[in-house]
Order: sequence, then C-alpha cells, then structure tokens
Amino acid sequence: MQTKLHRWAKADYGFRFDDVFNFVCDPAILVMAFVRVAGNTGARTAGVDGVRAADVVASGVTAHLNHVRAELRAGVFRPLPVRERMIPKAGGKLRRLGIPTVTDRVVQAALKLVLEPIFEADFRPYSYGFRPNRRAHDAIAEIHLFGSQGYRWVLDADIEACFDRIDHGALMGRVRMRVKDKRVLTLVKAFLKAGIMTELGERNETTSGTPQGGILSPLLANIALSVLDDFAAEQWTNAMGSRRDRERRRRRGLPTWRLVRYADDFVVMVHGSREHVEELREQVSQVLAPMGLVQSPAKTRIVHLADGFDFLGFRIVWMRKRGTDKWHVYTFIADKPVASLKRKIKSLTQRLSHLDYKIALIRINQILRGWANYFKHAVAKHTLQTLHTFVWWRIVRWVMHRHRMTWTAIRRWLRGPQGKWKPISMDGIQLFDLGRVPITRYRYRGSDGIPSPWPDALEGPLPTA
Repeated sequence: MQTKLHRWAKADYGFRFDDVFNFVCDPAILVMAFVRVAGNTGARTAGVDGVRAADVVASGVTAHLNHVRAELRAGVFRPLPVRERMIPKAGGKLRRLGIPTVTDRVVQAALKLVLEPIFEADFRPYSYGFRPNRRAHDAIAEIHLFGSQGYRWVLDADIEACFDRIDHGALMGRVRMRVKDKRVLTLVKAFLKAGIMTELGERNETTSGTPQGGILSPLLANIALSVLDDFAAEQWTNAMGSRRDRERRRRRGLPTWRLVRYADDFVVMVHGSREHVEELREQVSQVLAPMGLVQSPAKTRIVHLADGFDFLGFRIVWMRKRGTDKWHVYTFIADKPVASLKRKIKSLTQRLSHLDYKIALIRINQILRGWANYFKHAVAKHTLQTLHTFVWWRIVRWVMHRHRMTWTAIRRWLRGPQGKWKPISMDGIQLFDLGRVPITRYRYRGSDGIPSPWPDALEGPLPTA
C-alpha cells in the first residue's frame, strides 16, 4: 500500500489523493499501528484517560481496534486532549510535551502510515529530521562537505517554539495540496484542535501548533517547514543550479548558498560575505512568517566557520591542521553534550546514593554506549578517553565513600598481579570503556546514496488501484 502511494506521488507531483481514508481504517493498518505504538517506550505512559498499551492488550486488542474502526467509519471518532508534561531544558526553560491517549496514538500512527509515503515524495533531500533512513550524521556530513567547498559563512538558525506556533490554516493548506479526502483532512484537523490538559487539570484550546509528543506531530512539522525547503530549491534551480551559474554569480559579487535542515534546526551555508547572510536571514524570516513561525533571536546567529558553531550536539569548525599550513573542516563534540553526560553520571553516583551497584552500572553503560554510538564519528578520541577517566573516578569515589575504603584497598581490588589496572566490574557487570570506542569517519551519502524506504516504488510500471 505504501509503495503504491509513493509511486503515485512520485509520478505526478501535482496529484491530489482522494479516498485514502479507507487505508486509514483498514484492519491491517490499524493492527500495524497498534504494534508500533505498543512497541514504543512511551507505551508505558497513559494519556488523560489513564489507559496504557498493556491495559488494551489485557482487555483484548482485536475488540479495541474494531471499536476504533467502527467509530472512524461512522465519523464519530473524536480525539481526547493530550496530557501536558513539562520537560526541563538547558538554561532552566521548560519544553511542553503532549501525551495523547493510546487510542489517539493508534489513529495517528495509521494516519502516518498513509500520509508519510505521499509527502516523502515532495520532501527535499537536504531535510534530515524525522524522516525514514535519515539521521543527524547525514546533516553533519553535508555541512562538512559544503564547508570544504568554500561555504564558510553560516546562518545558524533556530525556530522559536516551532511545534507550538505552526499556523493551523497554513499547515492544512499544505496538506490539501496533496490530499483532498475530506475525511482524512477532518481527522488531521481534529488532532490539531484536540486541546491540552494541563498539569493543573485545566483544559486549554490549541489554536496553533501541533503538540510535541504525538506520533503525527513530526510529519506535520516537516510539512509546515517544507516551505523553507521549497524556497531553497527554487533559488537553487533558478540561479545556482549549474557550476557555471554559481561561478557567474560569484564573479558578479553575488552569493551562492545551501540549506541543511534537521527538523526546526537549520543552517544556511553561504559562499559570500556576512552582508549576504544578513540578507538571507531576512528572506528566511519572510518565508517562515506565513506559517506563523519566527526565528529565535537568542539562538539564531551569523558566524564564520573559522569561529565554529554548534549543531545537533557537534562543534563544526574550519581550522588549520596541526603542523601544516592546510585548513580543513573538523567536527568535534560540543560542550553541552559533554556537560549533560557528566550530570547524568553524577546523579547516578552521588555519595549518599544507595542505588544497587548492578542497576547503576547497567544504566551507566546504557548511557555511555548510546552516547558513544552517536559521537563516534567526530574527532573525539581524546574527549572519550577523558570522559572514561571521569566516569572511572566517579564510581571509585562512590565505592570508597560507601564502604569507607582506603586507596590501598582500591588498588588491591582493581590492580592485577602484573600491576595492570583491571576494568571496574561489580555483580557481574563490567563498566563500558569509552576510551576504547573506535573513531570512524561518517561518509557523506548524498541525496542519491540514502536508500528509499520503498525501493520498489522507484522502478517498474505504475500501480493501479
């Protein structure tokens, strides 16, 4: 089904889909949607109705999905308000997270299964956030490539409260460009207007935005932000599409630029001057305004690549290679993720903590492995070794304080007969060694190197209804 929808969308970029509501109500689609919802970590969290995925399994999944399907068919399905949860951010700010009910999550997942292959045909290759088979490392690799090709001025931008400010009318207008099934449009709008149940028990109407936390929200945000991608594609095609066009523009003192976007975080790499970046900043603001979005004054800035900037947890800087006169673009680990990791380790190894050693080491290893897998493509060997030393000392001092151990006792515990230090191991769990993580370069895959989620959709005759 998804392959057919993607084929149709690819074959005609102006085609508007009708009668896709039947796909949303299809029993197989609803079953797949529930499997995805139940397999998610958030399945343990209930919405405003207090029902979890495990409760649905206990009462009968088939009966529950049949009831949902009957309501959808009858046109009486109404989503409940999302449960508000405020998540602390860096700097003392709070991020609003909306938790839908399990039933609403299932319907949203079904909608996503139907709508995603349609809109994926329209999304541009330089958009990487919340898209299948794409990741943050692709965006970093593309920035690395452009920086090496002379795009040295950077508009490091962030959209202020993106998920809370998207204009519903403008968003639905972009959805209607591809979907004309009124039942699907009504369902999408119902989720946008479902409201929020605050932590104080008050219900607030949602006049704008798509609550962050819903399964459908990332796709809707990408649909809204595709206005920026389309603007960049239009500029590139009309004025900078060929190498000769770019060289001609530069001889005339005009800039060439490329956009790299990951959800609501994006950078504009400019081959030009600071003045050119300032002009682009104003143009970007004008493009985002009809969607109700504005750039964050605190997080949006203009920098030169030689000064470096942070993006998706990495520090990207153009600098001279040590011992040579050659300059290269380097990707390091930014300061914020390092500080965040240290805070997590400190919270698990507080002196007065009575947490079981096995549980603590399992959790620490989970954090370290996930962190290492994300940052192992940066220039990070020294940072990883330093962090391993930090973690090692935190655990050793924790054990020393809890058991009133001396340094002599620690050496007797951790040093072998040959005088070599042994890895920390307690209750059968060994501490993960960050310093031994191999550093590998992430290769730029390009727009053609990223595999499609629906490879069969790229060849063969068009499917028939």
